[in-house]
Amino acid sequence: YQRRVRGGKMFLGNRLLKVKRNRIFTDSPKRLSRFAFSTTSSLKDRKHKVVVVGGGTGGLSVTAQLLAKLGSLDVAIIEPSEKHYYQPGWTLVGSGILNASSTVRDEESLIPSGAKWIKDRVTKLVPDQNCVVSENNGAIEYDYLVVAAGFKVNLDGIKGLKDALGKDGVSTNYNYDLAPITWNFIQKTTSGPAIFTQPSTPIKCGGAPQKIMYLADSYWRKQGVRKNIDIHFYTGTATQFVSPTFSEALVEICKSKDIGRHYCHNLIEVRGDKKEALFKNTQTNEEVTINYSFLHVTPPMAPPEFVSLSPLANAAGFVDVNKFSLRHNKYPNVFALGDCSSLPTSKTAAAIVSQAPVLVANLTSVINGDSPKIGYNGYTGCPIPTEYGKLMMCEFDYTLAPTPTIPINPTVPRGFMYWLKKDVFPILYWSGLVQGKWKGVQKPLPLQES
Repeated sequence: YQRRVRGGKMFLGNRLLKVKRNRIFTDSPKRLSRFAFSTTSSLKDRKHKVVVVGGGTGGLSVTAQLLAKLGSLDVAIIEPSEKHYYQPGWTLVGSGILNASSTVRDEESLIPSGAKWIKDRVTKLVPDQNCVVSENNGAIEYDYLVVAAGFKVNLDGIKGLKDALGKDGVSTNYNYDLAPITWNFIQKTTSGPAIFTQPSTPIKCGGAPQKIMYLADSYWRKQGVRKNIDIHFYTGTATQFVSPTFSEALVEICKSKDIGRHYCHNLIEVRGDKKEALFKNTQTNEEVTINYSFLHVTPPMAPPEFVSLSPLANAAGFVDVNKFSLRHNKYPNVFALGDCSSLPTSKTAAAIVSQAPVLVANLTSVINGDSPKIGYNGYTGCPIPTEYGKLMMCEFDYTLAPTPTIPINPTVPRGFMYWLKKDVFPILYWSGLVQGKWKGVQKPLPLQES
């Protein structure tokens, strides 16, 4: 083995690499850092002061703010995707308000100046050895780690869903290619049952399954066909919405629109050939089959497996961080935010607006040899259009009580709020949030790290 390595520099090929990869988790940390890398990796790519896992909303915002705060910090973003999507816009694509092309940009154009982009897929997190392992670059070491890995949309979590999507009235807005198909199916639906689902798992933006439902209702009313369409909302959760105040308001919206509501019902199977949806009652385990003409599915979601199966995860599979400081409860050089974190609040881009500055401030304190100083209050926001032209701005914190940025009754749908969602928020996202320039208006708490 050693003679062959010494005998030719070009021997760093697949066979040798395979041997070294198999030894990653049995070798000592010293041997790990020395050997675990692929031929596409340079020596300087294998160790960074800060490694950020994920180049989505949270990863980009944190990286940009860190570099603005600390200047020439050695920070690397590990992200395999060449495209970055403004996912909050997909509801508007699915309802014919936006074009899908306006919700996508090249990832390269958004990587903050001064950051190293490692275009690779993380396969393991190894916090005891201060490294992550990637598909093509092997082990990448860090002094500090930020996990912003987002959510995996699990289409396989519902039997028959993959085969049914995009056909015969079945779609979802949780996919760039399918959101335009949602709009196509809404336009074609003129009668029969229209079913909108939400799983019992946490999801990206807890209000999104209702957003498309209200907009579809609004469109069908404008077309004069609503009287022929029977709308029903099936959710695996026990209430209409997580915040009681907004839940009550949305129930009243449903009543006024004659929308059926069915709680504790998880979609478990789609039978596309029969246009049937099978639901299971999460309390009684009773199964019920519902026919549909149109079916909008919100699939179950969870952190990616390299997160949920790692030492960083709690029992539910989320990165186990303190809900105020965003610092890991076991590994003090690890932080997390966004969908993959254990923060007990709705998982939205608005939440990241408030989370990122807190994480950056606390990580900076730790890098400088101090302790975290400020806390995140759980702020999140979910703008729910209730019809074309009106929107309920659902903002709340860990208490679940409303925390409106604008001091007016937030349960009243307003045209001004709709304008913010449609025209202002996309600008704030592309020009502010992912560039680290938009930090919201919420004030952080004095730290309660307990």
